[in-house]
Amino acid sequence: MASNVNPTVRRRRLGQELRRLRELKGMTAEEVAERLLVSQSKISRLENGRRSISQRDVRDLCGVYEVEDHRIVDSLMQMAKDSRQQGWWHAFGDIPYSVYIGLETDAASLRVYEPQVISGLLQTRPYAEALIQGALPETSEAEVDKRVQVRLRRQERICAEENPLRLWAVLDEAALRRVVGNRQVMREQLDHLVEMSRLPHITVQVMPYSVGAHPGLNGQYAVLEFPDAGDSSVVYIEGVTSDLYLEKPADVQKYCVMYEHLRAQALNVDQSRQFIADVAKEYAG
Repeated sequence: MASNVNPTVRRRRLGQELRRLRELKGMTAEEVAERLLVSQSKISRLENGRRSISQRDVRDLCGVYEVEDHRIVDSLMQMAKDSRQQGWWHAFGDIPYSVYIGLETDAASLRVYEPQVISGLLQTRPYAEALIQGALPETSEAEVDKRVQVRLRRQERICAEENPLRLWAVLDEAALRRVVGNRQVMREQLDHLVEMSRLPHITVQVMPYSVGAHPGLNGQYAVLEFPDAGDSSVVYIEGVTSDLYLEKPADVQKYCVMYEHLRAQALNVDQSRQFIADVAKEYAG
């Protein structure tokens, strides 16, 4: 379940409000940075919610923007305080994609395209262990276990009895054919995928090889949408050394349109479920 005070989302909302105040003042991020004797990149990171915002930062920025209403300043200061609290994932130490976890924890729906592997929220433990070990061969056993534990904890969102995460996953056929672990692990994984696809808030579609070229060939991405109308949607693209978060409406719209094409070209829900079951039987054989 999502926390009532999700630090990632609070930072994002606070950053959006600070950007709005800057724009109302008619100032550029460069001008603000010059006034505060800080780097422009710091102002940008504060506004996009990728960096923790201190109450001092808020006070200084409100001073530059000449915010005279103490209620607004106090509200922003409280948001800064809340944004520095720790989410459940902080208990696991340094997680490379902690920003994404924070967004996913508070999201209402998630649309994901996976060209190579089964989506993390739908993975079994043995599959997740084998996948992480294979993808990160120099990672210690303890680190692999930590990452698996985080992945299983994330899955609580789609298993919640109240307000579960609405998940739509389009998987390339390659994700079903790639043997992660061994054939037994794959059979159990695909059986699990079939069962999860029967839940009313989870939709799974398969993009078969026979489709040929399609809009998802550029790689994996996810679109997160939030229950609060004030929180704009985010496109998440996972990288090797850094991740990309797209929030500009025009960028998000392009990926949403691309996802609609993926859904239209993939097998429908019933065909996908049968396709996955047939591949699972091949592993059994």
